[in-house]
Amino acid sequence: MLTSKQRAKLRSIAQSYDPIFYIGKQGISDEIINQLENAINARELIKLGVQESCEYTAREAADAIAPRLNADTVAVIGRKFVLWRRSKDPKKRVIELD
Repeated sequence: MLTSKQRAKLRSIAQSYDPIFYIGKQGISDEIINQLENAINARELIKLGVQESCEYTAREAADAIAPRLNADTVAVIGRKFVLWRRSKDPKKRVIELD
């Protein structure tokens, strides 16, 4: 669980990020979850987008994906959302939170 201070720090970092995946009309498949798992392992903080043709809103997509990745939802703004999960390997940790 993130504190509001940690969430604010992560939001400020993610502000300059572009979405690395878009959820489309195919929805949230196991293949997308596997790709997101690899991405979040490498980056810790990822930004995703939801296309207009998708049946999910950004909040619904974040609520569906975050538990499957064991990640925290940092922010949902418009059609984009940000997820964070601390790297299990201390050597790969990119973001240090207080």
